Amino acid sequence: MMRMMFFCILGMFLSCIKPPDYSNTPVLEFRSLSKTIMNQGVFGEDSVELVLFFTDGDGDFGSEAQSNVKNIFIKDNRTNETFREYKAPFIPTQGSTNGISGTISIRIYSTCCIFPEASGIFPCTQTDDFPFNDLTLDIYIKDRAGNQSNTVTTSVIKLNCS
Repeated sequence: MMRMMFFCILGMFLSCIKPPDYSNTPVLEFRSLSKTIMNQGVFGEDSVELVLFFTDGDGDFGSEAQSNVKNIFIKDNRTNETFREYKAPFIPTQGSTNGISGTISIRIYSTCCIFPEASGIFPCTQTDDFPFNDLTLDIYIKDRAGNQSNTVTTSVIKLNCS
């Protein structure tokens, strides 16, 4: 008797759960960086882990294995240039609704310090004249339908230039 009552209550509870109501346009949230200081470099001498959270109401985020389409875009705010582009793997639709959410973790490898043009110092030079660069990155994603998410900005990463 007690067991049957438990299943009835469980059934009533589960029937009240609504699927998430996400927008068909992806939504992105900046969550964290694994550290705030990174040594400059050209060959991946240092790195930081970037963590993002996303939702997509129609569940069409990610690219097929054979596709070369990039869907994660990162811009260096010091230069306003593309820093990196990535391809997220295909996420298959499941269940009766196609809304998806998840965490994206990206390892960001070091980059060069950039100095004022008037200083005459070339990028990636080690110098005590400008010991740090403040690096922030803007990130957005696109789903397979071409819907572009909002743009999020990381907290400051201090690039060690000396």
